[in-house]
Amino acid sequence: MVIETEIEIRTSDGTSDGVLFRPEGLEGAARWPGVIFLTDIGGIRPAQRQMAQRLAGEGYTVLMPNVYYRTAPTPIWDFAPKFGADERTMKRLGELSDPLTPEAVERDATDYVNFLAAQDSAAAGAMGVVGYCATGSVAVRFAAARADKMDAAASFHAARLVTDAPTSPHLLLPRIKARLYFGHAVEDRGMPKEAIEKLNLALEAWGGQYESEVYEGAYHSWTVPDSPVYNHAQAERAFGKLADLLGSLC
Repeated sequence: MVIETEIEIRTSDGTSDGVLFRPEGLEGAARWPGVIFLTDIGGIRPAQRQMAQRLAGEGYTVLMPNVYYRTAPTPIWDFAPKFGADERTMKRLGELSDPLTPEAVERDATDYVNFLAAQDSAAAGAMGVVGYCATGSVAVRFAAARADKMDAAASFHAARLVTDAPTSPHLLLPRIKARLYFGHAVEDRGMPKEAIEKLNLALEAWGGQYESEVYEGAYHSWTVPDSPVYNHAQAERAFGKLADLLGSLC
């Protein structure tokens, strides 16, 4: 049984709404390792809640913040998006993602970590973070910004983990102490084969603990139950990998 609580997080840049998930049993002063769950660009909704609930059920206090609070509170979409060439959808994607500058993400990392650490249900010590799609790179930035707290970071079907910009996420690896996991989609325009190869070279040079793999037959957003390309078998495998990565927090 998992208990959900709607919460608000006072941040350096405003107030983020969100949800806190924890296993039942707080009456006995039980505490569970903290994990920050970063939603895809669809935001907080039933499918992402379902994923966070399952993770909390494994024995974690899970914080799901509204990553896009600078643009809008939940729900962050007031129309059904049509990903691709739809002009209205593309405009909204920019409105949601543009405020997430590297500097803003670092501030959020500190604010979310501090909020989670202050919860009665969260164990003291190391935390984990997981990001999906647009927030796969945000999870990497969190691991770098709060290397003092982050022991595990996972990224699934992320985009733009490697770019030519001086702020590219892969350039943050020297700051990271966490164990890392990257699960890539096939034929992903946001993270093509060449970018995956560059990431893997950077990871090898970094020298930390990591795993980076492509999920055959799984397309961008395959882990999310409401995705049109949801792949149940590969989503189950991804969850198993996440559980293994976070297991050392317990």
